[in-house]
Amino acid sequence: MEVETLMTRNPGSLWMLVAGLLFGCMGVFVKLGAPYFSHIELVFYRSFFGLLLVYAIMRSQHISVVTQHWRAHLWRGISGTVALVLFFYCITVLPLATAVTLNYTAPLFLTVFTMIVYKDKFHLPMTIAIVLGFLGVVLLLHPTLARNQLLPGLLGLISGFLAGIAYLNVKQLGILREPAPRTVFYFSLTASLVSGALMLFDTVHAITAQGFAILLGLGSTATLAQIAMTHAHRVGNTLVVSSLAYSTIVFASLFGMLLWNEALPLSSWLGMALIIAGGVLSLRLSPKH
Repeated sequence: MEVETLMTRNPGSLWMLVAGLLFGCMGVFVKLGAPYFSHIELVFYRSFFGLLLVYAIMRSQHISVVTQHWRAHLWRGISGTVALVLFFYCITVLPLATAVTLNYTAPLFLTVFTMIVYKDKFHLPMTIAIVLGFLGVVLLLHPTLARNQLLPGLLGLISGFLAGIAYLNVKQLGILREPAPRTVFYFSLTASLVSGALMLFDTVHAITAQGFAILLGLGSTATLAQIAMTHAHRVGNTLVVSSLAYSTIVFASLFGMLLWNEALPLSSWLGMALIIAGGVLSLRLSPKH
């Protein structure tokens, strides 16, 4: 009820729903691109497309690429890149909803990291929220283990862990007053360089007309989703925007069922619900720094 009231008073927060839909579409293009490209190639094309766009934005806003905080950017870039590589891999081998949900454990890890870094105390409601979220992880991974997909499931959880570290780095860069486009630029640059280097050790597939259409859709939806998400955080209510970010899981679930007939057991749906509830509550209860 409180979130509904905040949404009514802050319509700008609804941009996060647009971002959630576009992130869900990005997952669809990753899955569609799996027969044509490796997950490393998909990371490269997604990152390089974003790099070109954000550089154009920086030029239009007269933001320099020069920074005094290159170490912070490096840590953010490495953690975010590895998280993205693992996330894209999981999308290609797991049900779309499962892969996306495991990646969205990042807010749970972010809350834990924030509490540790700023030496805050874990009070009972916060502890319950975190335990609730990780109980959801156990329920979600249980059917995955039964299908002999232990490794992809654990890699998906690691992607959420590393994404949580990346988000903490982003928060720290914000405290250092680094412009958001510059932060995105160095992440895209790092991801492009790392994935480009990894491509040299594997087969580089030719880009067909159909493959190009998929890559164009992947780059476009990922970039537009980033823009919509950034706008939502700029003009919307933080609590509402953070809660609506989980709409990506809903859209991914619908796309998985409609396009690939992905049927998840009841325990998986319950696990996803607990992860969403734990994430929203932990974001609500975490201290603001």
